[in-house]
Amino acid sequence: MSSVTCYSLILSFDRSIWLFILFSQHIHYQFKREEIEHPIIHRINSVFRRATNKWKDDVQLWLSHVAFCKKWATKSQISKVFSSMLAIHPDKPALWILAAKSEMEDRNSSESARHLFLRALRFHPNNQKVYQEYFRMELLHCEKLRKQKMELEKAEMDLGDYEFSPEILSAKLAAVVYKDAAEKIKEAKFVISLLYIAAIFDFTQDLQELILQDLQGNYTEDSFTWDFMAKRELDAPGAGEELQTVKGRASDINRREERCCQVYEEGLKTINTEPMWTCYLAFCLERLKRKTNVQELKEKRQARLLGVFRRAHDCSLLKEEYYKIWVQILLESGDHEGAASMARAATERYSQSLAAWSLCLQMSMQLESVDMSKLFQDALSHVNPKESLRLWQMQVQWSEAKQQPDETETVFKRALLSAVPAVSMEMKERYLDWSYSTGGYKKARKTFKSLQDNRPLSKAFFTTMIQVEKKQDTPKMNNLRGYYERALQEFGTYDDDLWLQYIQEELGPFGQPENCSKIHWRAIKFLEGESVERFISKYTLLQTGH
Repeated sequence: MSSVTCYSLILSFDRSIWLFILFSQHIHYQFKREEIEHPIIHRINSVFRRATNKWKDDVQLWLSHVAFCKKWATKSQISKVFSSMLAIHPDKPALWILAAKSEMEDRNSSESARHLFLRALRFHPNNQKVYQEYFRMELLHCEKLRKQKMELEKAEMDLGDYEFSPEILSAKLAAVVYKDAAEKIKEAKFVISLLYIAAIFDFTQDLQELILQDLQGNYTEDSFTWDFMAKRELDAPGAGEELQTVKGRASDINRREERCCQVYEEGLKTINTEPMWTCYLAFCLERLKRKTNVQELKEKRQARLLGVFRRAHDCSLLKEEYYKIWVQILLESGDHEGAASMARAATERYSQSLAAWSLCLQMSMQLESVDMSKLFQDALSHVNPKESLRLWQMQVQWSEAKQQPDETETVFKRALLSAVPAVSMEMKERYLDWSYSTGGYKKARKTFKSLQDNRPLSKAFFTTMIQVEKKQDTPKMNNLRGYYERALQEFGTYDDDLWLQYIQEELGPFGQPENCSKIHWRAIKFLEGESVERFISKYTLLQTGH
């Protein structure tokens, strides 16, 4: 029996229980209902155990067993299922977390959950997710005990000698988990994630203060620390009277943002790095994107962002993707010269970047104030030839619009010399199409003849010439046959559609239908693999008029 068959069997049992319950509810039948249900549930659990013993690696099968136990109130089985599963799959942190959560939520056992987390950390001592969920579990347990204590105090119940541990109620266990985690994983981002978890609970002020002190004392060399501390300033209380007016609220927001920037500036004095500037810029950009009806606030945000852009660039620490954003903002503000200057600066900072050169070329084409031919040559000399197709496309497009035909033809001929197949093939197609649009049929024929033996060639190159021929008032069938025959030399072993198009051409008004059988015979002979079967199927449909 396969695992799929096993799933089907279990599902059929599951449906049987549902049908029994629905039927018993419909007829209000309750007599010996548990005695009837219990053997069925026991039988399904037995099938699951046999299945998981046989297909131990099928995690989904294990999880299906867990889901069944939860659904049919057999929670006593859940711990056993998880225990067996973790013995087979101790290398999966998510399963440890799932088992611990089940102990906490389904069986209300914080002690068992804690034991599972500690075992998980033996296998995964540096797993951030395990520590985060362990930390969260201890805080949830603490919250639960605090609520119980409060309810008992309200009821004025005598607890005798029982006392709630003040250490547990003050989240000391969670603090122990935090300290152990911070010693094992020394990353500011991870510590901040624990602080966010602690902030969810209203009794963790001391714990939050401990984490903050640790963050400020041990992680000042990490940009995440400064980014977190800066953004905290946004939550600082504002002046109550000012907040009654729109301008007052805008003024208060601006003051908070200025305080954030002061923290970022302090961070830059400590670590003047690209990640630090990136955090600063991301903050300024996010604030600029926020909608406001106060123009003064919007202008201050933009001026602040542009200033940070400039300073990061002057330090040569501005990430490449931010240059495009900077240029876009300058364009929107009407500073086209400044936008072009920054686009050019991006190519100096990232001289081998296709994106940087594309941005620079686009800006320069709009301004029409530079030697574009030289700029295109500079771009092509710096960018990896394998990525140069976009640059050739841009140059051809610009040349067709701005240069004389002989200059454009020179551009095409240079592109054809590229050793990159993608560039060479596309430029042949575009050159042929351009030849027809500028010089007509004769020039297109001349271009085709000069390139047809210049490999690599694309199918589109031949189909373009075929379409040019068919656009003539009196297409020459001999020419069409020549194009098809030349194309089949290149693609005839696998392109079944090309053979069919050739046959259809012979069936057309200018062809000779008696040639179709010969073409069909040649296709069967030359096509390879699955292409033969596809061709036969399509040819049969063609013969029947489909």
